[in-house]
Amino acid sequence: MSRVGKKPVPLPDKVDVRVDGATVSVKGPNGELERTLHPAMNVVVADGQVSITPADESRENRALWGLSRTLVANMVEGVSRGFAKELEIVGVGYKAELTGKGVRLSLGFSRPLSYQPPEGITLEVPSPQAVVVRGIDKELVGQCAAEIRSLRPPEPYKGKGIRYKDERVRRKVRKGALGAVGTGG
Repeated sequence: MSRVGKKPVPLPDKVDVRVDGATVSVKGPNGELERTLHPAMNVVVADGQVSITPADESRENRALWGLSRTLVANMVEGVSRGFAKELEIVGVGYKAELTGKGVRLSLGFSRPLSYQPPEGITLEVPSPQAVVVRGIDKELVGQCAAEIRSLRPPEPYKGKGIRYKDERVRRKVRKGALGAVGTGG
């Protein structure tokens, strides 16, 4: 039995869920999402909540049960509240500026880099050292934040680069520091 899968997903006001076979459509104030779940999952909408049950108790279906419930819960949360990932830019002269829907990043390369988000994602630049990725699809928000971070991931010696707001970068001692101590003539 899946502990996650057993819990029903509560539906907030103004959120509508429709089930057509294995396809689940969720519509709310922020937009609409649609996803096709595994055919072995039975989705039932009743009494203001969504319940998911597997067709049988096979090992594969038990593994997909919790996943399916979490996917539906993320869709419901996305259309009602939305998701956001915050990125920090650390480094002298490193900055971000909004250009239309995209963002231009100066990251110490010979020319600035541009990033255009896919449909359904909005980028915000509250300060030159911060970028916020917002959207209703949790997977897409995380993917876009990862793509922006990959343009200049944080390096371990000075910590310069793009990192998630709550990310801790493990710093290394500089390369020649350990060998230089205690040597001499």
